[in-house]
Amino acid sequence: MERILIIEDNKTLAKLMAKKISSELNFEVDVAYKMSEAKLFLKMYKYFLTLTDLNLPDAPEGEIVDYILEKDNHVLILSANIDKDFRAKMLKKNIIDYVNKSGMNDINYIIQTIRRLHKNKNHKILLVEDSVVFRKQMQAMLENMFFKVITVAHGEEALGILSTIPDISLVLTDYHMPVIDGLELTQEIRKTYTKNDLAVIVMSGDNDEETTALFLKNGANDYIKKPFSKEEFSCRINNSIEALENIHAITNHANRDFLTGLYNRRYFFENAAKYFDEAVYNSESFAIAMINIDNFKKIRDNYGHEGSEKVINGVADILRANTNQNDIVARFGGEDFCVLVKNTTPASALSIFERLREKVQNSVTISDKAQEIRFTVSIGASLKNEDTLEETVNQADMLLYNAKLGGKNQVVHN
Repeated sequence: MERILIIEDNKTLAKLMAKKISSELNFEVDVAYKMSEAKLFLKMYKYFLTLTDLNLPDAPEGEIVDYILEKDNHVLILSANIDKDFRAKMLKKNIIDYVNKSGMNDINYIIQTIRRLHKNKNHKILLVEDSVVFRKQMQAMLENMFFKVITVAHGEEALGILSTIPDISLVLTDYHMPVIDGLELTQEIRKTYTKNDLAVIVMSGDNDEETTALFLKNGANDYIKKPFSKEEFSCRINNSIEALENIHAITNHANRDFLTGLYNRRYFFENAAKYFDEAVYNSESFAIAMINIDNFKKIRDNYGHEGSEKVINGVADILRANTNQNDIVARFGGEDFCVLVKNTTPASALSIFERLREKVQNSVTISDKAQEIRFTVSIGASLKNEDTLEETVNQADMLLYNAKLGGKNQVVHN
C-alpha cells in the first residue's frame, strides 16, 4: 500500500488529517510533528506524497520543503502563512500546491487533490513545444502532477506519436512551431479524435483575443495564455482530464453490462454495424457467434441467484481473456452472449470458438457455500456473413438452437 507523510506540529490537526486520509483514501499515513521526525520517516519509506507545514519547531522558515525536494519526494504545502510574496516564493519551487490553513474545507480540498493526483498516474500527456527550456519546465510540472509525459518539438512529430501510442489522454501544444503549428495540429487531431476521446490544450503568448476563439472553434478543449501561473496551469490540466474521465464514465455506463462489464446489446449492434459494412466492402473475413450457458435454470435452482451470477461472470471472464482486444464481446442478457471475431479466417474462428467451449467446460466456479459449480455452453457460429448484421446474428442464433437440439456443449457452424 502506498504511503503519505504528514508533517505538522499541530497534533490535533495532524491526527484529523491522517484519520480522514486513511478513511477516505487507500493510503497508509505517517505523522511527524517536527523536521527531525520527518527525516527518520523519509529514510524508512518512499512516499506517494508529503504534506507539510512550513513553521515547524526545529525548522521555522520552511527548510523542510527543500529537504523533501532533495529526496525526490512530491510536496504539498499546508500553511497558515498568507503573505503573497512568501507564497509566490514557495510556488517557484517544484511543489504541487500551496494550501492555506483556514478550516475543514482545506482538508477536503487536500483529499480531492490527493485523489486527483493518484488518478493522474493512469494518464499520458503528449507535450508539443519547440522551446527546449520551456518544454523541460512543462515536463517537470506535469510529472510532478504524476502524469506520464511524452515530449516532442513540433506537430509532425506529435502526429507520429499519436499514430503509434493510442492511449494518450491529452495533447498540450504550443501555437507557433515549425513544420506543423498548434492550429494545424489541432485540426489534424480532430479528424481522428473527438473531444470526448482526446483533450487538446493550446498554450500561446498571443494577446489577440480572436486567437482563443479560433482554437476553440477548431476543436481545442482549452486555451492557456502565456505567461501563466503554476496554479492556473495545474487547474486547467486537471479540469480537462477530469472532464474526460467523467465523459468516459458516462459512456462506459451506457455501453457496458452492469454485471459482467462486457459490452451490452445496444453497443454491440451500434459498433458491429459499422465494422460489418467496412469488412464487407473490404472483403475482410469475420465471424459472429451466439453463446448460451447450458441448463442455466437448473444452475439457478441449485445454487441460487448469487451462484448463477458467478457462473455468468465466469463465462464473461473466459470470453474476455480468450479473444483479441479489437473483437467485440457482449452480453445480450440473461445467459446469452455474442462475440464478433474480426479479421479472421473461418478455420481460425472455429478454432477460437472451440477453445472457448473447452475453456468453459474445464472451468470451475465456487459458490458462496463452497460448492463446485461446473457448467458448459452451446455455441452457434456464423462463419460467413449474410446480407446484413442482423441477419448474420440471427443465423448464428439459429445455429445455437441446433447446438441445443443436438445435445448442448458443442459448436455448430455454417
